[in-house]
Amino acid sequence: MKKTLLILISTGNLLSAQTTITKAFNDPVIGEAVNNVNVIGTVDNSATGSNVTFNNASLTAGSASVANYSAPTPSEISTFPGSTIKMTGGGSTAYYKQTATKLEITGLVTPDATLNFSANNGTFISYPAAFGYSENDTAAGTFTATAGSGNFSGTITISADASGTLLIGAKTYPNVLRIKSVQNFTLTVFGFPVGTVANTSYAYYDSLHKSPLLSTTNAVITVQGNPQTTNMAQALNEAFLAASDLKLKEKLSIYPNPAQNFIQIKGEIEKDAKINIYGIDGKLIKTTDSKSGKIEISELASAVYFIEVSGSKTSKATTKFIKK
Repeated sequence: MKKTLLILISTGNLLSAQTTITKAFNDPVIGEAVNNVNVIGTVDNSATGSNVTFNNASLTAGSASVANYSAPTPSEISTFPGSTIKMTGGGSTAYYKQTATKLEITGLVTPDATLNFSANNGTFISYPAAFGYSENDTAAGTFTATAGSGNFSGTITISADASGTLLIGAKTYPNVLRIKSVQNFTLTVFGFPVGTVANTSYAYYDSLHKSPLLSTTNAVITVQGNPQTTNMAQALNEAFLAASDLKLKEKLSIYPNPAQNFIQIKGEIEKDAKINIYGIDGKLIKTTDSKSGKIEISELASAVYFIEVSGSKTSKATTKFIKK
């Protein structure tokens, strides 16, 4: 169960200089994909309060990790009642219920355990959330793991406990809001306590990105007196792109998007630029060039794809599109 709660909490939008998390901007949408990387190094979450500096300039990029949002199947909705969207990535799937004011956790499936919040959904975030926001919630349901199965119950405490400037590698992000979430659950079998879960997560948001710029999770799972600790840290892939890459990316767009038969690239690219199309798992699907002005995609399955454009005189730029 050591990876059981690694994706329970991650949770930005800006009004002037104040970043605020809102449903309109931050709620996940079916068909979205988030292009993250696992970070190398230790994330410093020690700063608290307003106008602080989150100094993580020493972090570097590791392996890619893509999270994909899609619609749960009827069978999944039956198993995790109320689910409206699911997130799949890293071998795990998280289920959520979207309401007018909340994003709630309904289930979590990992290679080594399943948590079903059928008795009491857990709050992921309440909207809107700005600096100073805090909330206490309870959650309960059933768990299934290789070591056995039973019930769980406990508390979730969520707070926007810090704001300021975030440094990741060579990048600087102003007006960042941090969301902290602490989950404490008791595991029981036939009414008898058999273990505990203590999970602390941090997510850093700014006003320009829907998903966290940086997120960390520390999970301590104790079963029959045997504690197991797992740490995970991820950042948006953008955080580690070179300045030239970011400049080109801002000028690169795909239309129509979503598309059915073909797409066109709008931006400052070379006429003989090389174009690679990747699936959400990072697998290369197609290679072509930009000479014709149009890229045929009718043969692709309906899904979310990443498109990478590179030229002999420019750096690579990556964006995404949806094939209907």
